[in-house]
Amino acid sequence: MRKNTFLLVILAMVSLTTMAQTVDRSNFKAGVLAGIPVGDASNYSTFALGLDVAHHWGVSELFDAGIATGYIHAFGESNSLAGGAVTYEFEDLQFIPVAAAIRMYPTYEFKFGADVGYALALNENMDGGFYIRPSIGYNITGNTELNVSYIKVSNEVDFSMVALGLLFLF
Repeated sequence: MRKNTFLLVILAMVSLTTMAQTVDRSNFKAGVLAGIPVGDASNYSTFALGLDVAHHWGVSELFDAGIATGYIHAFGESNSLAGGAVTYEFEDLQFIPVAAAIRMYPTYEFKFGADVGYALALNENMDGGFYIRPSIGYNITGNTELNVSYIKVSNEVDFSMVALGLLFLF
């Protein structure tokens, strides 16, 4: 299953790259994110920090397609059981997403889209999983974007969070 997902992501990236070469607009993006785990992830993680890296090519005036990666580090939480008699420390979780990206620009200031792919887990006792990240972005300036996204890594145990990111376009 994991090999098939990874091959599908690679095929999608190659297809999008080939298709996007026909439009002359492209940009490289890099930035930071901070997130709050939600759902089951909030039981074992307190917050997350990360890096975003992406390259988008203009497919049309309204659409960009590209590739995205980065690093997500979710900090483990300490939980007390039996009235504080037992304390359990959850490990930090680290992921490296590898994804295809698409963005739609209804106006110059706003954009929305999603990254879809696979997130590699860097923890020894955890597998990676299907990665999806829908987002809404706002151009603060011509080369700075503020975005809000929902990040989910699905496998045997789901990890999900809501994140606020700041990207710089080059």
